[in-house]
Amino acid sequence: MITAFSDAFLDAAEYHAAWGAQQLELIGQAVPGGPWTADLDECRYESGGRTLRVGLLGSYDTDEQTWLWGWANPGLRGSAVVAAGERIAEFGRRHGVAELVQEGVDLAGFVDPRHAAEALAFLGAAVLGAPGYLGQEAGPGSRVYFVPQDPQLRPAGFDPVAMPRHLLTGAQLFARSPRRVVEGWFALHGVQVREEADRTTAQLPGGGTAVVSFDELGRISGVDVGPVSA
Repeated sequence: MITAFSDAFLDAAEYHAAWGAQQLELIGQAVPGGPWTADLDECRYESGGRTLRVGLLGSYDTDEQTWLWGWANPGLRGSAVVAAGERIAEFGRRHGVAELVQEGVDLAGFVDPRHAAEALAFLGAAVLGAPGYLGQEAGPGSRVYFVPQDPQLRPAGFDPVAMPRHLLTGAQLFARSPRRVVEGWFALHGVQVREEADRTTAQLPGGGTAVVSFDELGRISGVDVGPVSA
């Protein structure tokens, strides 16, 4: 029984952490909460008067404390609603992340299995480049996770004003390597950086620079956005 995620999983999760946190903020604002319905055959999700095309990311059995990826669901294999999810397994094979390759993940050994399920959904959605994910109770003992696949809801772009919040939030999600979080944030937004011992400096889209500083323990100690240096 596994009791923690692999180093490969955590490395990938932190790389996507700040970007993924930004996307969760976006979907929280864009999709109303409350009663919801889903039609898997039509890849349709409805909530609060909004309709989205979605894919099934995965499901979590709260009684058995097991996660099942959507692409591995025997009743849905090969269907449109799980087609995009196959890219998650491809990513896992390329980067050696076993949790993304195996059909199901036993989470019973984790201190907080429900939190572990959210981490799987988080990384799965981020690997797909999706604007967040939607987790919903689907009945006694079951929780399902959908990933938006709709042109009306695009992933959030680079936002220098909100960047400090997203970086600090991302660094707290897995609390392992803030530098990896910062590296992924800029790379996933297509921003080039210069790495130094105690800082990362980025040339921002549209002009200006961002300097992310680290303390002696490798934690983020400051995020400063300013004009382009001479």
